Amino acid sequence: MLQEFPWDERYRVSGIEDVISPALVVYPEILAANLERTVELLRGERERWRVHMKTSKLGYTARMMIERGIRNFKCATTLELLVACQCGAADVLVAYPVMGANARRVREIAEQFPKVRVSILAENEEQLRQWQGSRLGIFVDINSGMNRTGIEQEHASEVVKLVRAIAAHGLEFRGLHYYDGHYGALREPERTAAAHDGYARLMKVVREVVRSGVEVREVVTAGTPTFPCALSFPDFRNAGFMHSISPGTVVYGDATSLLQLPAEYGYRPAVLVLTRVVSRPRAGIVTCDAGHKAVSADAGVPTCVVVGHPELTPLPPSEEHLPMAVQDGAAGPQPGETLYLLPRHVCTTVNNFDDALIVLRGAIESLEKVSARGHEPPLLSSLS
Repeated sequence: MLQEFPWDERYRVSGIEDVISPALVVYPEILAANLERTVELLRGERERWRVHMKTSKLGYTARMMIERGIRNFKCATTLELLVACQCGAADVLVAYPVMGANARRVREIAEQFPKVRVSILAENEEQLRQWQGSRLGIFVDINSGMNRTGIEQEHASEVVKLVRAIAAHGLEFRGLHYYDGHYGALREPERTAAAHDGYARLMKVVREVVRSGVEVREVVTAGTPTFPCALSFPDFRNAGFMHSISPGTVVYGDATSLLQLPAEYGYRPAVLVLTRVVSRPRAGIVTCDAGHKAVSADAGVPTCVVVGHPELTPLPPSEEHLPMAVQDGAAGPQPGETLYLLPRHVCTTVNNFDDALIVLRGAIESLEKVSARGHEPPLLSSLS
């Protein structure tokens, strides 16, 4: 866990006397730099970045990406799909095995936006039946060893069988989806070695599909932790298919990704949580108003880093309170003082807020809806 993050004057928000805390703050100048840096790492091939909407969540951010030619997305919920389509995405993969009413809603959204190329995941023939008669593309989901979804990559014959079934159901086979986020728990060089071993086995699956007479047009790999691993895997170059990567956290950055990604990549956090000290309950402890309903605790404790305050260590939060230990000998902040928190996991933290402050050069430019947070209403009839 990152122990400290230095202060940067670009993070200061003026006029905070009118800001109700805790508040999500987005810095568009840094956000734009993170977007361009990712494109640079992809050698200018914007179409290779299938950016994950689970991080960005804001229509404001999606529009920034689309304006810069980043128009391919993936998502996990119908609301994320809807927002991506509304913002002008060209191609969206629903990277989640939607079933039942969720699948019907995906079809409705795809029909509502006929100019957007929408695809879904499948791992068995039962899932294919619900897409018959639709124009949606199908990616076969491969289990990288994370054991959440997909066909185990050692079972290439099952992949080939499903690819043939896709054609038999009159559907379009788009490619393979392979998410290897579990390697983020490994330190380098073990992470790259493990990821490359997985990619080598994935390439065997690709070859089996091609040998069966079916073209593989796109292979999607790599969230943020394995982004560098995918870039360095030689067999993805000139492979005969489009190799896409799908990091989302790089858009905003967080304390975890700063450790996972090489420092020379130059990413900076573009989202912080503004909070206020509300109490000093005892010597050596201060409390601010950013509990786990603000800064997500799903990545563990500490939930965040206090920017510019290495003397403060966040302790386990409750719903609305975040106590912090003050290093021995340090004065620590006083009640009413503003602090800026760098989340350990930015994706789920963004999802905690209804609105975000857009701050440029210290000034609040606008208030933007976190338009893809949560889920759509649970009844299809309410959406028609």
